[in-house]
Amino acid sequence: MEHLAAFAHSIKSIMERTPIMDVVGAREIVRLVNEFLYTTHEGIGKIEALGQTFDFFSEFHKFWHNHYEEILDCRINDESCRKVAIALHDIYVLTNGNAYQEVWDTYGLTPEDTCRVRLFTANQDFRGSLNFKNLSDAFNADPSSFDENVIIENPDNFISSIGLNDKSQTDKRTRYAKNIASFVKKHSSSPIDIIKSFGNDVSAFRKALIDSNSGYGYKKADMFIRDMVVLGIWPRVCGFDAIDVASDVNTMKVALRTGIITTAIPLVSSFIDIFCYQYGYIETMNARAWRRVWEIWCEMFPNESLLSPCLLDYFVYKVIGKQFCGNHLAVFKCDEQDHVFRWHSGRNKTCQVCYKRGKRNVKAHVVAKVCPCCDAEGEVAILQSEFVKNLPKDKKIKVCPFSPICSEYKYVNPPKSISIKGQTGWETAYAIKGEGGGGLMA
Repeated sequence: MEHLAAFAHSIKSIMERTPIMDVVGAREIVRLVNEFLYTTHEGIGKIEALGQTFDFFSEFHKFWHNHYEEILDCRINDESCRKVAIALHDIYVLTNGNAYQEVWDTYGLTPEDTCRVRLFTANQDFRGSLNFKNLSDAFNADPSSFDENVIIENPDNFISSIGLNDKSQTDKRTRYAKNIASFVKKHSSSPIDIIKSFGNDVSAFRKALIDSNSGYGYKKADMFIRDMVVLGIWPRVCGFDAIDVASDVNTMKVALRTGIITTAIPLVSSFIDIFCYQYGYIETMNARAWRRVWEIWCEMFPNESLLSPCLLDYFVYKVIGKQFCGNHLAVFKCDEQDHVFRWHSGRNKTCQVCYKRGKRNVKAHVVAKVCPCCDAEGEVAILQSEFVKNLPKDKKIKVCPFSPICSEYKYVNPPKSISIKGQTGWETAYAIKGEGGGGLMA
């Protein structure tokens, strides 16, 4: 940590020397900050990533690489896990377990074709750019384009057939397409039968899939396996309890806000999380924490629990993360009167107070958007959420089931990720000492 100590000492010396900051002192601080965070130099050292060797981008990058875990000190809180487990069990009882099941629309594809399309495309969904309706249309238009032999021979054509030829990172996409097709060809006669090559053990399959260098990390592998089991495409498997909740912005957000994971300091900006060390760390701890929630649930309610922690994903991600735990409650002010009211949509244009009093054309405008749990009238948004609207009348809930648990952490935000390579291009983000320049490009 000697470079961090030297950096801190230099900043402290400037502040002591010029307690009333002048331009000379400010100039020196800017130089030191830029040099420490974003400047490399000869002999700084090497880092292995993505099968390549890079120079460390700065002294901070080297420091962060070696110490990010001890600095962040992310921990799993068993007491919070217990509270969340009880809340999840209450939802299980309320919905007869249906809250944790979602059989998504396969648009008429057979189980065999659904498996094929999903396996060959889930690794390509970098930014939510794919949906299964479009993929099913592409398959129906030309099923041969999804044949592993065809993909291996011409992966560029496959990328074009699913509408991604104009997206970023084409080289990575074609490599992933060829590698996943080669993985299937190596282990099986077809995607739906590939699980048989692993003795129907989804845990063993997951490891091999991730090791295939085809764009499948734990998140995408776990989601693919979860869907194959829930859809009944792989009906008799073992190792399903080893599959985790997919770590994404929503499940990490909920984990942080409920306090099932805590950090010693607030999470850092992705601008200084070079190579996504923080993101990967929180992603891993998030999966472990949700597994711990599931374990406690199974211990407390063994006859009313789920077969795998990955089945928590539907409810935590889609309901809590997307429908409840966001700024979905709009606060409006009347354009003519002092009326202030809450509404479940920011698209409203009418003063609802005036409307109820018989004045139909009075306009209103949004003055704030808040999370329902942060407002006394939050039920306005909760009751209009997709999840609650689909509940029977006698089972409607008015508050997020995690709201009493989140009180201390409800404003905490999940980590963000900056791509190591691609449009943001970390390999050109740094500057060489004495030369200046560098930086991220949109």
